[in-house]
Amino acid sequence: MTANSRCSVSEPPGLETQRREIECLLRESELQAGDSWYVVDRRWFEQWKEFVESGDQNSSSFPGQIDNTELFEDLDSYHLKERLVENEDFMLVPAAAWHKLLQWYGMVDGQPALERKVVDLPSTLKVEVYPVEIFLCLHSNMENVTSAQFSRTDSISAIQTAMCQAFSVPPGSECRLWMKSSDSSCERLRNVQVSVLDACLSSGMTVIMETRNADGTWPSSRPQIMRNSAEEQDSYRGQPGVCGLTNLGNTCFMNSALQCLSNTPPLTEYFLRSSYLDELNFTNPLGMKGEIAEAYADVIKQMWSGRHYSVVPRVFKTKVGHFASQFLGYQQHDSQELLSFLLDGLHEDLNRVKNKEYIELRDADGRPDREVAEEAWRNHRRRNDSVIVDTFHGLFKSTLVCPECLKVSVTFDPFCYLSVPLPVSKERVMEVFFVSLDPHAKPVQHRVVVPKAGRVSDLCAALSDMTSVPPTQMVVADVFNHRFYKIYNPEEFLSCILDRDDIFVYELSQQDEDSVLLALYLRERSHYRDYGSSSNSYGTTLFGHPLLLNVPRGSCSQEALYGLFLQRLARYVRPPDPAEELEEEEEEEEDEEEELYKTQTNGISDDEQNASETAGPSEPEPCCNPSPDPAPSASVATAGDPPPGVNHGLASLDQGDTEVGNGSVNPAAGNPDGLSAGGDLGADGEADGNAELPGEAAQPLPETTEEENEEDKQEEARSPSPPANDCPAKRRACRKRRRSLFTIQAVNSNGTTERGMGEGGSAVSFSSQPYVAIDWDPDMKKRFYNENEAERYVKHGSMEVPQQQTTVQLQQCIELFTTVETLEEENPWYCPVCKKHQLATKKLDLWSLPEVLIIHLKRFSYTKFTREKLDTIVDFPLRDLDFSDFLLRKGVSPEEPPSRYDLIAVSNHYGGLRDGHYTSYAQNKDNGQWYYFDDSKVTYASQDQIVTNAAYVLFYHRQDKIRKPTLPAPSISSASTLPPANDITETGAAPSCGSMETD
Repeated sequence: MTANSRCSVSEPPGLETQRREIECLLRESELQAGDSWYVVDRRWFEQWKEFVESGDQNSSSFPGQIDNTELFEDLDSYHLKERLVENEDFMLVPAAAWHKLLQWYGMVDGQPALERKVVDLPSTLKVEVYPVEIFLCLHSNMENVTSAQFSRTDSISAIQTAMCQAFSVPPGSECRLWMKSSDSSCERLRNVQVSVLDACLSSGMTVIMETRNADGTWPSSRPQIMRNSAEEQDSYRGQPGVCGLTNLGNTCFMNSALQCLSNTPPLTEYFLRSSYLDELNFTNPLGMKGEIAEAYADVIKQMWSGRHYSVVPRVFKTKVGHFASQFLGYQQHDSQELLSFLLDGLHEDLNRVKNKEYIELRDADGRPDREVAEEAWRNHRRRNDSVIVDTFHGLFKSTLVCPECLKVSVTFDPFCYLSVPLPVSKERVMEVFFVSLDPHAKPVQHRVVVPKAGRVSDLCAALSDMTSVPPTQMVVADVFNHRFYKIYNPEEFLSCILDRDDIFVYELSQQDEDSVLLALYLRERSHYRDYGSSSNSYGTTLFGHPLLLNVPRGSCSQEALYGLFLQRLARYVRPPDPAEELEEEEEEEEDEEEELYKTQTNGISDDEQNASETAGPSEPEPCCNPSPDPAPSASVATAGDPPPGVNHGLASLDQGDTEVGNGSVNPAAGNPDGLSAGGDLGADGEADGNAELPGEAAQPLPETTEEENEEDKQEEARSPSPPANDCPAKRRACRKRRRSLFTIQAVNSNGTTERGMGEGGSAVSFSSQPYVAIDWDPDMKKRFYNENEAERYVKHGSMEVPQQQTTVQLQQCIELFTTVETLEEENPWYCPVCKKHQLATKKLDLWSLPEVLIIHLKRFSYTKFTREKLDTIVDFPLRDLDFSDFLLRKGVSPEEPPSRYDLIAVSNHYGGLRDGHYTSYAQNKDNGQWYYFDDSKVTYASQDQIVTNAAYVLFYHRQDKIRKPTLPAPSISSASTLPPANDITETGAAPSCGSMETD
């Protein structure tokens, strides 16, 4: 009761009657939460008791009007004094007794009635003598602070209503409250239905109210960068809903899903009307305390304010990651998985059912389908009632049949979206490069058809039909970054090869038990010393395309491999003219037993040595003083009578030269392969197992070391050595020699770490797959290596045949969804009759469809044999998608909704299994125009662009619920930018290991 409200004083009954009635009310009244009690000054009440007990109407103890003056601090604010004590300073009387006393005696003018509520505290019921006094202010004007008192049982909405009245907030404004404690920290008062007590509000705290800006943002959360550009933001006026979403880092999947939901009219209008505020469910244990719904509402209101080019959904992303840990961070995810989580989260946050009852599901047991379906839908709505259920939920029939006892189980289950399979072909088209054994033949790109569940041997067989090369003479390898990523075994499944992999198939010579498969890499030495290594050496870089070739085990010495490699690279490595002078440099030799090559990391040598068993130690001699050779050749060539005129110029891999401190080269003592210290054959001849290179009488000598003089950073050249009997290995000599084109090094599979020499003086180790690199000096590579020719390839006729893009109708996918299938072993059904799990047959049928139907095309296929993304074009209609042929419930009544739908949005996925990009097409509900949303970029779209092989999630709106556009469609000029091509296919794309040119 306010200070001005007065009860008319009536003639009081007799004093005894007064005493009896008031005492009866005081004795019988009990504290009940929410009841009102009144505070009365104790002295006035004691005087009234004395008056009625005297029995004398004219007694001097007449109390007069009810007067609480002694209880107030001052008569201006009428605040109660602090620390007043019940029964000493005041008395508490129930409302009925108070109204009788007020009617009999009245109240001093101007004084308010001290009404107090009974509050239910955790341990007891108590009259709240001192209400909570709270300071109130607006976020826009925090200097203007007022105070008000609220009971602990008052709801937060009562505070909001009082603040709207006190600060003249326009009706219909969307507000939210913040609670500020003494330590200046603020906390959202999300649930306005809770009490002041439950919200932990206490006296002295401040409640701040903010109203949503016209652009959909909140003043408290508007980023600083937007405040700095407020004029620009406020001046922009665009079509509501035509707004991009900033990519926060691999969040295109989230942006695509949000754009599709944003252009779903019934859901967006629900949030724009702020209807969600009355339905937020803060107590649902399956929900997110309303936070997902509020974060989504903020994004939608900003996007539909028409005042933003693009919105940054950072708060929404944070909330999603908080409640769904799989979306934490900035990894790539699936837009359909986010869509599923978001729809479920919005449903639980907005569920109108506060307390879900337990409902036992019943099987059909022969009852009519209509009866069972209606019961299932009623049970579903008893526990799930939200705007998501109203808009997106439908019902399908599930029929399970036991293969043993033929028990039929029929249930009706709700669905939020349909995940329909795509027809999967049993064959697969692969593009591979075939490398012929003919060194002058360019690689040929083939397109072959192989079984999806096939093996690598099937690929070789298919390629054999095109090349007439036996499959047994083929090896398949994945080439990546100039090295072999994987060399496949014929029995490996083709599922481990992705479409984007660069697959090379190499023709090999006839294999026998004495041959070894050798992997060859090409490397270029750098000009500069690698100081990151512990040794004085130079880095190397891989280039070109690696090769695979069969080599007899007896021909794995260095000079034999050198000739073989020159022959294999003849197409793009120019042999030097015999009359052409190669750069010559001085070198010094001393007999010193060392390994031919050293272990490297990225081409950098270490100090590991491996001396040949046939090489003996020798002492250095004065320069140009010959001495006899104690270790003649015993490996590849005969030292006594080699063929004349051929220089293979490479020391064997078990005997290498190493640079000494002054830059000279120390040859290894003793040469098991019949080579001189400079790397020549003792006499003209060639290695066993290598034919003479076409058009080449003499080959240049390769270097046997990577070390160079540190001062001038130039490589030491070697000159041809005289015959073995004239130039012994044990000597120290100053002479000239011809430089080699490249050197040979044993490496690991990455082409970086050099290994020790092979068994018995060979260049490779046979304990595992041998890898060898040939290292080029930059100058030699520039002169003799033709990069353009090396990268050329030709296309087989199969590449010219246009690849037919598989196209299926959406209706075919829906038919597959409703096809009978047998359950997998991992997911059996428990038969109640057989009392065991059975691999039952299962059939799904559509019973009822929602207002907005979401169709998820299952493009990502995972089977026991394959993992792939299906790029099949699904031809889906933009208008009049008719489901009448797929619905079990047909024409039961004229009240049934129609089954025709129009497309309103599409979520697209470009790319493959490992990575990709999400975009979306959507139709604006206000003007009917289609737009293409690519993160923050929005462009016009035409209807003929929408159906592509990237379509992933489709949104359809039932025709009877579609509203006509309220605005005319915008006029699109010919200069308007359109999204990129929907189906981008690179023809003749070069493999990632290096650019290749077609002839």
